[in-house]
Amino acid sequence: MRLSEHKYKTTSKIAGQLLYVENVHAARIGEVVKVIGPHDIVLEGEILEIVKGNILIQLFGETRGLNAENMEIVFSDTIRQVPLSRDILGRRFNGSFEPLDGLPMFYASKWRPARGYPINPVARLRPQEFIETGISAIDGLNTLVKGQKLPIFSCAGMPAKELVAQILQNARLRESSKGFAVIFVALGLTFHEYSFYLEALQNIESEFAAIINMADDPVMERLMAPRFALTVAEYLAFDHDMDILVLITDMTNYCDALREISNARKELPGRRGYPGYMYSDLASLYERAGRIKDSQGSITMIPVITMPEDDITHPIPDLTGYITEGQIVLSRELHQQGIFPPIDVLPSLSRLMQKGIGAGRTRDDHRDLANQLYKNYAKGRELKKLEAIVGREGMSEGDRLLLDFATQFENEFVHQEGLARSIYQTLDKGLEILEKFNLAPDALLKQKAEA
Repeated sequence: MRLSEHKYKTTSKIAGQLLYVENVHAARIGEVVKVIGPHDIVLEGEILEIVKGNILIQLFGETRGLNAENMEIVFSDTIRQVPLSRDILGRRFNGSFEPLDGLPMFYASKWRPARGYPINPVARLRPQEFIETGISAIDGLNTLVKGQKLPIFSCAGMPAKELVAQILQNARLRESSKGFAVIFVALGLTFHEYSFYLEALQNIESEFAAIINMADDPVMERLMAPRFALTVAEYLAFDHDMDILVLITDMTNYCDALREISNARKELPGRRGYPGYMYSDLASLYERAGRIKDSQGSITMIPVITMPEDDITHPIPDLTGYITEGQIVLSRELHQQGIFPPIDVLPSLSRLMQKGIGAGRTRDDHRDLANQLYKNYAKGRELKKLEAIVGREGMSEGDRLLLDFATQFENEFVHQEGLARSIYQTLDKGLEILEKFNLAPDALLKQKAEA
């Protein structure tokens, strides 16, 4: 029975957090609805699907106490909008974009759709300029560039949250048009993790905003939180010419939420039970990073992915790798050796590194130095396999030198627990290790002398 222009009492079925409503007119995908149930229950929802007047609604909250025969669906005729203002900076919000810090909601100068708009490929500019993270294995060998998407591939039990906290606290851009800020998005947190990140945010030097989704929050909030964050990032970057770093942890929780909703809708599953459209869904997030013409601002993204069963071919890291421009891979072997951050530089890669280093950005010798460190470390790692077979005594003096270099590289260059290095300290440390083993080419030593 239709009650008024936008109110219906035609719910046919409740399945988890999904509502099926019949005989609806003039609804649209993404429209926000309000569900009014018995005992003063009021929930918000969003339209996911429309088939010949029958619609599917995803609720933001528990359906306990609702009755299909005794509820009212109120249609708002609007899609979900995000309030925007520079006052967002320094604030914390939940997955529904409500304040978590006990302060009143800011006054919004603009409202924009949470799902955002794709960047016109013709309007895109090439990512460039170096963003300093304070982590040598990233800054020196897998450099993060302004406008890039560079994921971190972690494993269960690895210190990913400690690495994220270090990037949060130390990331900076040496030159920025109108400021640099970090947008932090945490998905599916336990209370212990939330406490850890809360402490990290209190020690952050850059401007920031945080959107926190807890493990017991509604699943739909887990899907919306990154979209809220990216809409905020677009506003600050392209309206205020700021350089924004969006740090999202953990995208595995996001993809699991996507699978949960897909299963509830009884959709045909793809690989490992994930929906077949997961690739396009992830792309709709990742591709919102970048630089555009006629704007001095930029959006750089670091998503963190915990690889199930340490499997880099799992659909989540696999699809992420197709969309992004490289990866930072954490090594369980290095972690067991007590090295932090346990970044394995050999499978790690920044495809846009060349765009952000060199004269005027980092240092003239950066590329040559990174090549020498990578080449000699790769040889040393390969010789460790030979050492396991023939023993150290059965190897040549040159081979033993490379073995020692690989060990010292891990212990002194990669390892830097509790210590942030500037890009110049990183490059000096790399050159120092090469010189110690007489592996620095004359060209590098000449550049150092001239500097």
